[in-house]
Amino acid sequence: MTTTITSLSQPALLALPEKVLQFGTGVLLRGLPDYLIDRANRRGLFNGRIVAVKSTDAGDPTLFDQQGNLYTLCVRGIENGRTVSENILCSAISRVLPAGSRWQEVLACAANPHLELVISNTTEVGLQLTLEDIGQSPPKSFPGKLLAFLLARFRAFQGDPAKGPVIIPTELLPENGARLRAICIELARFNQTDPGFIEWLETSCTFCNSLVDRIVPGKPGPAMAAALQTELGYSDELLIVAEPYCLWAIEGGERVREVLSFRLADPEAVIVTPDIGRYRERKLRLLNATHTLSCGLAHLAGFTTVSAAMADPAMANFIETLLFGEIAPAIPYALPPGDAEQFGRQVLDRFRNPFVEHRWLGITVQNSAKMRMRAVPVLLEHYRNSSEVPLCFALGFAAFLCFYRQPAYLVQDDRADYFFEKWEKYPPEALAGAVLSDEQFWGANLAALPGFEAQVRSFLLEILKKGAAEVVNRL
Repeated sequence: MTTTITSLSQPALLALPEKVLQFGTGVLLRGLPDYLIDRANRRGLFNGRIVAVKSTDAGDPTLFDQQGNLYTLCVRGIENGRTVSENILCSAISRVLPAGSRWQEVLACAANPHLELVISNTTEVGLQLTLEDIGQSPPKSFPGKLLAFLLARFRAFQGDPAKGPVIIPTELLPENGARLRAICIELARFNQTDPGFIEWLETSCTFCNSLVDRIVPGKPGPAMAAALQTELGYSDELLIVAEPYCLWAIEGGERVREVLSFRLADPEAVIVTPDIGRYRERKLRLLNATHTLSCGLAHLAGFTTVSAAMADPAMANFIETLLFGEIAPAIPYALPPGDAEQFGRQVLDRFRNPFVEHRWLGITVQNSAKMRMRAVPVLLEHYRNSSEVPLCFALGFAAFLCFYRQPAYLVQDDRADYFFEKWEKYPPEALAGAVLSDEQFWGANLAALPGFEAQVRSFLLEILKKGAAEVVNRL
């Protein structure tokens, strides 16, 4: 008999009740929260599955159905000096419901008494207020969809305080839980919902700030995918690869700890604490801001993956200098002594992981929002403490601007038109100043920072003339 992914399923795990509603089916959710829940289910520590809501049209919506909602997670990397190679058949997802065609089924989940947790990952641009009618089928925004679901749950259980779920967004924004809570309350008022519902929303639903940290580049390239599927002995169109390092830090108290019983399967990976500021800042700046400032440059210099860039002495030196010389000293948060150094070393080891095909183009998705949220606060903090121009930061920003001269099909960014229009309107000599001085876009006039605009302009012109690879080698 031919081995298939569905023939490998374990009936006991597939029979568990649905306890989680998840907005998103992307690789980060499947590679971290869903993996942790699956791991706990196998040890009898959570005993619940996930209903996933697919809100976008990207990808084939039938793949999950074809595979019985199973997928393989291949963990590859180096951890504590040893090679990690593990293949996990994840069965945490019970159903995937496309919001556009099966919205009523999503709302029906609100009446499920077992459901106690809502998680999401809709990228940074997903946590935005859209004043809309949540009676649409479905609402357009993620907060609109969530609020419609919560209203249906309030009605199904007649406002029972015990049925307010724990809600954990994993979008990489500071105070993401508090932000989502404020958006939902404002949207509820805009829709003139029952005052009792708004009170239930404010007092019975627990919104948690959280941070996820795991490099999950997703589906590997054709050669690696073929090798992995030969190793597995079956075909899996949803197969993804992730590094061994895994962290989900969540702000919460006793109720959150009780609901997140899957944390007991790996207490070092799932941390519930009253303040996650330390974990958020070191990851947001040392890992994410480094990615954000390196991705355009690395792509333009001809590197496809992060590990390939780290194998090049000049590019690796740029990344290490950026991380330790410019970002670490300017993190706008007081980390414990030695924490930035220790975590930074872990970050570089993770970047060097030869088993994970972490593609630079994937990192460039929505990069203008990432630059604004992750990197600009570091730049402003740097100038509070120093008048010296951060050279690596300036080169990364110049390459970021040059990236938006790429063919449109390579640029996945909701604000791409903003940069395309700037390139059409201004000559290269004036472009940096025009963009950096846009205080509305960045939240500050970056052109006013001593020497920064001049250095970005110089690097930008040099990249256009000589190419990014030569500029990195010279620096």
